[in-house]
Amino acid sequence: MPETTPLTVLAIASYEKGHAFLRQAKKEGARVFLLTSLSLKDSNTWPREVLDDIFYMPDEHKRWNRDDTIKAVSYLARNEEIGRIVPLDDFDLETAAALREHLRIPGMGETTVRHFRDKLAMRMKAEEAGIAVPDFIHVLNHAKLRAFCERVPAPWVLKPRSSAGAIGIRRIENQEQLWRALDELGDQQSHYLLERFVEGAVFHVDSIVYEKEIRFAIASGYGRPPMEVAHGGGVFTTRILKRGSPQEQTLLELNQRLLAALGLVRGVSHSEYILGTDGTAYFLETSARVGGAHIAELIECATGINLWAEWARVEVAGGKTPYVVPAPRGDYGGLLVSLARQEWPDTSRYEEPEIVWRLKKKHHAGLIVVSPFYDRVGELLEILAQRVNEDCGAVLPPRETPHD
Repeated sequence: MPETTPLTVLAIASYEKGHAFLRQAKKEGARVFLLTSLSLKDSNTWPREVLDDIFYMPDEHKRWNRDDTIKAVSYLARNEEIGRIVPLDDFDLETAAALREHLRIPGMGETTVRHFRDKLAMRMKAEEAGIAVPDFIHVLNHAKLRAFCERVPAPWVLKPRSSAGAIGIRRIENQEQLWRALDELGDQQSHYLLERFVEGAVFHVDSIVYEKEIRFAIASGYGRPPMEVAHGGGVFTTRILKRGSPQEQTLLELNQRLLAALGLVRGVSHSEYILGTDGTAYFLETSARVGGAHIAELIECATGINLWAEWARVEVAGGKTPYVVPAPRGDYGGLLVSLARQEWPDTSRYEEPEIVWRLKKKHHAGLIVVSPFYDRVGELLEILAQRVNEDCGAVLPPRETPHD
C-alpha cells in the first residue's frame, strides 16, 4: 500500500500557550507548524522539538495585519499542503477562520466563528434556540437604547463584543453613566452591547466535541464572578461541581443545547452560565477554545483529561477516524489564583497534602487542590484563599484591552 502523507497542522498563536496541543498533534503523527507573533521570537519555552517549523508575523500589541497574514500563509501553502488551521487563543479565531475560507481548508468558517467570538451574535443565536439570556441590546440605535433603558431597570453591563473574559466590561448604574460611557466610546459604540445585570452564581462548562457530539463535559462553579474579581480584586477561585447534583445536571443540559445551536462540529469549548436568583439558568458567553486562568490544569489534575491534548486528537482525527475520550477519574478539584505583592511569592509553607499544583508566575500565587471528597475541596479553598489573600494579595486596575 502507498504511504499516506502525514497531516500538516498549522497552529496559530498570538500569545504563548497550547504546548500540550503541539506535543499531542506531533504524537498523533501530524507535521506541526506554528505561526506566532514576532514579539515572541526570543521565547525559549516553545516545544521546538515537536515543531517541524515556526514562522513569525510582525505584530503590534499582538495584532497581526489580516491581509499580510493571508499572503504569508498562502505563500507557505505553495510548498506545504496544510490540512488543519487551529487557533490556540480566543484572539486568533477570526484569523484562522479567514485563512480557512481563503485556502478552502476544513474547519469553522467566519460565520460560525462569530457565534464563538461575537458576544452579540452568540446571544442572538442562543435566544433564537430558546435558551434564556439576560435582556440585551446592540449599542447602535440611540432611540432603541433609550427604550431598552426604560424597559429594563439598571444596573446594566456594557460589554465589548469581541474581547475575552472580563476584559473591557463595565457595570453601568444609571442612564447618565451610560451616555457618558458611550460618549467616551465614540465611533466604537457599535462594537459593544448592553445587557441587564443578573444577580446569581456564575458557572462554566468545559467540553470536548466530536462530530457535533459532546464526548466530555465538566461543570464548575466560580467562587466569585470573574467580572467582580477583575474589577474589585481578590482571589479567583473555581471548583468542580458535585457530580449528579441538580446544578450540574441543569448546566450540562443547557450546555448541550447551546453547542448544538451554535454549530460546533468538533473541538473544545469553554462556556459560562449564571444561575440567577430568580431561578432561571442563563447563558452568558462561550468560546471555541480551552478555558484560560489555569482551568485546563484544574480539570487535568482532577480527571486526568488534558483538554489541550484531546483537542489535538480531535483535530487530527478530523471526522475521518474514530475519537474516544479517555475514561476520566472522578476526583474533585479546586483552583485559586491571586495577584501577589511579591515578585515570586513563596507558597511552600502551605503544606496541605491535597495541594497538587502550584503556579510559577511573577507576581502571582496559585494552587490546585484535589480530593475524592467534594466538601473537602470547598473547605480547602476557603482556608487557602484567605491565607493567600493575607500573605500576598494585590490589586491592579482592570484591563481595558487584552494588551494592557
